[in-house]
Amino acid sequence: MTAERVAIRTMRADDWPSVRGIYEAGIATGNATLEQAAPDWPAWDAAHRPTCRFVATDERDRVIGWTALGPLSHRAVYAGVAWESVYVDPAARGRGVGRALLAELVGASEAEGVWTLQAGVLAENTASFALHQRVGFRIVGVQHRLGRDATGRWRDVALLERRSSVVGLDEPVERLASGG
Repeated sequence: MTAERVAIRTMRADDWPSVRGIYEAGIATGNATLEQAAPDWPAWDAAHRPTCRFVATDERDRVIGWTALGPLSHRAVYAGVAWESVYVDPAARGRGVGRALLAELVGASEAEGVWTLQAGVLAENTASFALHQRVGFRIVGVQHRLGRDATGRWRDVALLERRSSVVGLDEPVERLASGG
């Protein structure tokens, strides 16, 4: 499989079993998240924006990766800042799936008025650092001993951000926060 054979489409509720399986595979690595279990669909759905949810599929329409946005805050002044997640099926890693997902997400998020994407990456996750940097994220800091993993070990999390070059440049905050 190559990146050219990957299709990106909007995530549907019936994708959840595949999305959850990919998320659980990421959890199992110990380097993708500090979460210890994937939530059920209603909890996941409530924690993510209703737009900017995508899956990557292979030539057989199997879900092989996903990305979605969660709100950084529910305060209106942060309406244009979103928390990004991206996960790729272990069998599809290293083939451009994550990059294709993030490229789609960046364009869609800008169309939704998002001016800053943020991500937290565990310090040991060098593949995620490389992926995010390829699509314009930069490291803005490291949060030392931010949380404990499943083994109880304290972990450092790097905060990454991608500032839009087309949204939020000179627009009044009121217009951006209202989506108009």
